[in-house]
Order: sequence, then structure tokens, then C-alpha cells
Amino acid sequence: MDAAGDITLTFVGCGDAFGSGGRFNTCFHVETPETRFLIDCGASSLIAMKALGLDRNRIETILITHFHGDHFGGIPYFMLDAQFFSKRTGPLTVVGPQGLKEWIERAMETAFPGSSRTRQKFPLELIEISPGETKSVAGLDILAEQVVHGPPDGPFLAYRVTASGKVIAYTGDTEWTDTLIRIGRKADLLIAEAYFRDKQVPFHLDLAALEKHLPAIEPKRLILTHMNDDMLSRRSALDYETAEDGMVLKI
Repeated sequence: MDAAGDITLTFVGCGDAFGSGGRFNTCFHVETPETRFLIDCGASSLIAMKALGLDRNRIETILITHFHGDHFGGIPYFMLDAQFFSKRTGPLTVVGPQGLKEWIERAMETAFPGSSRTRQKFPLELIEISPGETKSVAGLDILAEQVVHGPPDGPFLAYRVTASGKVIAYTGDTEWTDTLIRIGRKADLLIAEAYFRDKQVPFHLDLAALEKHLPAIEPKRLILTHMNDDMLSRRSALDYETAEDGMVLKI
């Protein structure tokens, strides 16, 4: 850390589900003076974390927005790496939507049959969070809100995380919904999906829709993520910061 109170965020992966631009799946690593945590852990996240030299054993909490593979599929690899290779002994907490416990078991069994019955050599706590609920976990105040990324009972969440006096907001994957105003309002950093520039498609956020609501959100800093190939080709013409794999910033 450069100075007391700094928060460092690393874009471990900022890509979409299909590797547009050769990018890794969604995973943001956040280091505060008190803790380290991940926001999402997509299927390629362990590879990307190792490439960046991040200490996985110092990650205390993982926040999961939804159970699609590009946001959640890295959990089995993270768990088994912790068990057998990084030799984790410290506690790990995973926070996610309702159904988290069943989805983790399902993902473990799909990736490595029998692995869900392996007892971890480290304390593991699974915490489910509902839309509109705030939970305090490992020095984080986590507000979850429902977003629109599929059937209403998805569930699909956006997060507003307060850590060390700063607010990091993340839309998750979603078409525009007014809950994003509460999530992002005056956040120190808003990380927002921008799948297309202007084209509206169900269940994904386009930049034009986000722009219409930025006066109501008023984030202190905005970074766009989860861009498809069309959107990536337009980056040089944008008036906004865009995420890159491996990009590190201070908040």
C-alpha cells in the first residue's frame, strides 16, 4: 500500500463469458489495510491470479454476483488449489445469492466428481445474501440488490461494498434497472458492465442506457467492464475509463 487508507483494486479479469479480446473472466481483487477480497471468481480466475502473482491465501472473502460460469466457475479450482497446493489454513468466507450452498456443491461435482465431499483443511463459511439486504463480513459492509440478467428468480445481484471508508459498486451483469442507482450512488468507484455501446439486448447493460442515468448515480469514478468485441473496438472513442486485465488502481 502506498499510503495508509489506500485501497488497491486489480482487475484479475474483466472479460465477458466468451473471452472477447482474449480477456479473462470477471474477477476483481481488492486489497484494503484490513482485508483482501474478490468480487466474482470466473472460470479462468485462478490462472489469472497466478499469472499476476496474487497471494490467494490472503484472500479472506469472495463475493459472487450470480452463478454463471464466467462469474462463478472458478470457485471449484480456487477451493481445490487452497486445499492441495497453496495449503491454505486461514478461514475463507464466500458470500453469494440464495442457493449458494447448493450451487457450490453442484459446481464442485461438475468440475471434479466427489470433490464436494472433501473436507477442507481451512474454515469455510458460506453466507447467502438477499436483495435489499446488507451484511457485515470481515470488515466489509455489503449491500446486495436484485438486477435483471435472466429469469427474475435467477438470482442475480449487484453489490455496493463499503471498505475502509470507501465505496466500491459493481453492477454485475444486467440490463438497466433502477436498483443500479442505489448501488452506484456517489460511489468512490462504480464498475459497470458495458456490453454494447448503443445496442440494447435483454439481460445486458449497454453504455447508452447507463449514460442516461449517470446524472442520478453521480459516481466519483466510473470504469467500464464486460465488453464484447464490438464494444472493445470502440474504446478509443469513449469518454470513459475502461478496464484491462491486470490493471491496478488506487481508490
